[in-house]
Order: sequence, then structure tokens, then C-alpha cells
Amino acid sequence: MRNQTILTESSLRQLREELEYLKTSKRRELAEALRTARAYGDLSENFEYHAARRDQAIVNGRIAQIEAMIEHATIVSDEPAGDPDAIGLGSRVRVRIIDDNEEWEFTLVDPVQADPIMDLISIQSPMASALLDKTVGDVVDVAAPGGVIRYEILGIQR
Repeated sequence: MRNQTILTESSLRQLREELEYLKTSKRRELAEALRTARAYGDLSENFEYHAARRDQAIVNGRIAQIEAMIEHATIVSDEPAGDPDAIGLGSRVRVRIIDDNEEWEFTLVDPVQADPIMDLISIQSPMASALLDKTVGDVVDVAAPGGVIRYEILGIQR
């Protein structure tokens, strides 16, 4: 399924908590901001009103995004499963870019926990898809916007 999302149990819990907060507290807060802004009068030039409407749209968009993610989720355990010598969800992977000998270490996580700046790579990314179930010593080709990049797997920690 194209829209399927892999989520760990803890990420599902985190999403449900965020959804509950957005649907209750945040929506009430935005409704109050809209009421206050309307009281200022002319809505056509009322910055507070337009800002509150923008914030409301952002929150409603996030609610829809979370609901879709949960609806299409495949829930997996937070504990790594499968072959401990192969790359999977939760693996800490060290690779070497073959063309320039540069090394990179990252962890494969679900999309909720993904943060490329912190080297937390989504299990649903092209990089992770190419590496799944591979072992130390394997060489993989990863399609990137600038072309194909070849990686050698140097280490895996589960």
C-alpha cells in the first residue's frame, strides 16, 4: 500500500497524544483567539483575525495528517525484530560512501521519529529501503537527486 506508514508503538502513542491535544486544548485556544479578534471590528484589515484563521488552518491540517497516518499505519514493536545481523528498524548503521571514502553513521527510525539533522533516518526513505535486510560488507546503490550513490555497510548495531 502506497500510503502505508510503519510506526512503532511509542510513536503511535505520541501521535495519539498530539491528536488529543490538538482536538481539545489547541482548538479551544484558537476558537477563543478568533472570538477575541472578531471583537476588534473590521475583519478585512484585522491582523489578529487573519493570524488566528491561519493558525486554525495549520492545526486542522496537522489533525488530518495525523489521522491519515494512524489510519494507514502498520504498528510494530519498539524492540528490534528479525535477524540481529541485518539492517532493520532501530538499527544503528555505519556506511562508507565508496566514491569519496566518507563515513556516515545513522539510525533507522519510523517517520514520526525521523530527524535527518540528528542522523535519524526514516525507515520509509529511499536510503533505508535500499539498506533493509542487508548485512556488514554488502554494497548498495541508493538513488539520490544527484545520481546513484554507492555505500558499503561497515557496521550494524541493534
